[in-house]
Amino acid sequence: MKVAQLLLGLGLVAAAFAGKIDDKECEVCMSVLDEVEKTIEQGGARKKTKQLSALEAYCAQNEIGQKQKKICYWLMPMKRDVAQTAATGMPKKKVCQRLSKNNPEVCEVKFPIKVDKGNTDYSKLRVKQLKSILNDRGVDCKGCVEKSDYVKRCKDTEHMEL
Repeated sequence: MKVAQLLLGLGLVAAAFAGKIDDKECEVCMSVLDEVEKTIEQGGARKKTKQLSALEAYCAQNEIGQKQKKICYWLMPMKRDVAQTAATGMPKKKVCQRLSKNNPEVCEVKFPIKVDKGNTDYSKLRVKQLKSILNDRGVDCKGCVEKSDYVKRCKDTEHMEL
């Protein structure tokens, strides 16, 4: 009886963590799909051909950012799937998650972390985010082993531009 209750409790905890989705997950993919949808004239968003041509036109632009170009690079080989799922009216996050089953990198691309000089509490960020900040600043953190090392290095290089 106690074992069954314990297993049930563990199952509920595991289900709670499995259902937790990162709010930054698929953020670049969703922004690309938003921009593509904005280029489609009203009433054409439910047509696969309009979605397809709008995606191709958006990805052909030269003035889109590097993150958007990376998403376009991964979306273009499966552009028909993108157009089909977007034309159904499915939410963009769900479209991106479905596309990530074919190519997991689609939801791995994230926008850079915004840092306010002097106002950012680096100790609340993850080590991966701290490494990203240092990488954007062009700083190498040799000898950094613990989170406190990365936090100190971020504070020391705060004067540098991202």
